[in-house]
Amino acid sequence: MASASKSDRTIGFYGATGIGVGAMVGGGILALAGVAFSVTGPSALLAFTLNGIIALITALSFAEMSAANPQSGGTYTFAKKALSLQMAFGVGWVVWFASLVAAVLYALGFGAFAYFALQQLPSETFGWLLDLGSIPLILALGALAFYAFKLTRTTGSGGAFINIGKLIVFAILIAGGLAVFVQTPFKEITGSFEPFFSGGFSGLIAAMGYTFIALQGFDLIASAAGEIKQPEKTIPKAMVATLTIGLAIYLPLLFFVMTVGMQPGESIAEVSAAYPETVIAIAAQNYLGAFGFWLVLIAGIFSMLSALQANLFAASRIAFSMSTDRTLSHHLSGVHKKYGTPVAAIYATCGIIALLILILPDVAAAGAASSLIFLITFALAHFIMILMRKRTYKASETFRVPWYPALPLIGMAACIGLALFQAVAEPAAGIISFVWLFLGGILFASFFVKRAEVTDASEQALDPDLLRLRGLSPLVLLPITNPANAESMVFVANALAPPVVGRVLLLTIIQSKGEKDEVLDRLANSQEVTLHALLTSLHTGMRPDTLTTIANEPWEEIERVARVHNCRSLLIGLSSLADLQTNQNLEKLVKRVKCDVVVFRQPFSGWQVTQAKNILVPVAGFGSHDSLRARIVASIWRNSQPEITFLQILPKSSSREVVKKNQKKLEQFSRQIIPGSTTAKIVLSDNVQEELINQANQHDLMIMGLGKPGPNQKAFGNIVLELAEKTQKGLIFISKS
Repeated sequence: MASASKSDRTIGFYGATGIGVGAMVGGGILALAGVAFSVTGPSALLAFTLNGIIALITALSFAEMSAANPQSGGTYTFAKKALSLQMAFGVGWVVWFASLVAAVLYALGFGAFAYFALQQLPSETFGWLLDLGSIPLILALGALAFYAFKLTRTTGSGGAFINIGKLIVFAILIAGGLAVFVQTPFKEITGSFEPFFSGGFSGLIAAMGYTFIALQGFDLIASAAGEIKQPEKTIPKAMVATLTIGLAIYLPLLFFVMTVGMQPGESIAEVSAAYPETVIAIAAQNYLGAFGFWLVLIAGIFSMLSALQANLFAASRIAFSMSTDRTLSHHLSGVHKKYGTPVAAIYATCGIIALLILILPDVAAAGAASSLIFLITFALAHFIMILMRKRTYKASETFRVPWYPALPLIGMAACIGLALFQAVAEPAAGIISFVWLFLGGILFASFFVKRAEVTDASEQALDPDLLRLRGLSPLVLLPITNPANAESMVFVANALAPPVVGRVLLLTIIQSKGEKDEVLDRLANSQEVTLHALLTSLHTGMRPDTLTTIANEPWEEIERVARVHNCRSLLIGLSSLADLQTNQNLEKLVKRVKCDVVVFRQPFSGWQVTQAKNILVPVAGFGSHDSLRARIVASIWRNSQPEITFLQILPKSSSREVVKKNQKKLEQFSRQIIPGSTTAKIVLSDNVQEELINQANQHDLMIMGLGKPGPNQKAFGNIVLELAEKTQKGLIFISKS
């Protein structure tokens, strides 16, 4: 994915900081401060401080990745760049779940705050209703339904007004606490800290695990990196500023809650255990009166709603992005015709959240599960950053994490340690997270992996930098024998081998059998072929390796070299497929080598792939060679942008419904491979062979997948041989290993 253009970047430092602060400050602290105090007492202050240090280390890793790769998407986008397809799906699946569970936390938090507020009102008429224990759950589901509907009709996450209001509320609470604090005897203040570790060391760690989610929000700046101006400077500053502002609010507020917010003789741990969701409201009432009480309740209600909306927005966009990449069902990529919103992804996201609300019907469990899953995603972020740093060969001029690799390793270890403790301390969180990951693996392996491989192969071909960041260096083996065809073959190899990271191995084989003069002639021819190939490589900017070997049987030698050098692709150039011996040797080679095989028949000597202005890609089905076909088509398109037509031939008896369905599938497939305009064409014919020959003669080049050879089945069947004999166009046949 290319970086956003300069004109697309509209968010400055204050806007980027606002994204982080808006997501971080509010719901988490109000919902989870009581939980932290209940399990560890006054040392909750230390728990938040330690979480702040871990979050700061994590933010530095996010900042380096975002500054060097300023595209929107956050952790999922980084994973697509640095990891394998399967790992990228795993990270995306986890990140999606993180936002899902965070939304559960804030929905339940809203239900708790709204229910508590309703209980304070005169309720002679509705008192019996408020006595029902399920009211908070109903309120949570109602808020979810409201935002599910709202997000289908608006393209933004909203909440700017609420964010400003939240900061004003916290400023008033802190100022009020400070005013009372300066009038409180020092002995009463120190007494509030006893016992400091009411839950022991395990209580401190538990509090850290429960409340880590309260410091989540800086990562959303990375999600919007593609829209931020001067990202290499703005993103690191905005992330650090977000955490600084968050901790500058959290720590003083918690301090005043546990000191001046408690009545004489009250223990913060005991009050929090009795009223975990509303302890801050109770404390505010103690030092600001009814005004402070209602200020916290109203701020809490709107903070929870704001955070719920933000996480619903983020989760639905992650699902939409994954479905676009085909790592989730493509049905989730549907958008509203009028509003342009990812309506299918929104409804799917909200449906899962509703189920999780029923499974995790209390704020503590939701906070634990949310913190656990975010800790996993942050540990993965540290790991991805280390991989990116190792695979960036040129020193970056953007922000770099200091004290590398010690700092990211410490951050990763801390995140993993907290996550493991949390999984044990809150079994429900660990079980739900495990079930989610297990379910994702089953779904991906069963339904999504094939289509995702096609999209991934195309993206690698269109953006070779992905291969560098993934630590890949694919090798194309190119045996050459004819000096006249060397130039054209190198051009094809160049299309298969991505620039900078791809490698080509030019192989010339000298047959050792025969008289001495014959061997010398072959040696001279080999030198001429190599010279032509190297000259062409020099002009195209390719830097191939060359290898000359001596062998009795060239076909067996090609197989040996491909195996020894672990080649990803083998490119064979043939002027004719009709020769029986050549055909038999080629069949054996395709069956025995462990790499992809590409067979290229050029229409005449000296013809180059770049001369092909229109290319035909027959699609009989969406089988095993899709990813290789996608890689070759996208590679050629990257080099010369020809017109590409995807063709499917159906029987004349096919119904209109079948034709329409296949047309839609073919269009979706073509868009997976080439982001630009392509043609998806359905032709009705009962003679596939004749129609293919007719269509091939209307194009400059045909790229066709071969059937998988079996014991009694040939890769190069009658259709292939007829195409080679009855067309004078370029032909590329591909066989997936």
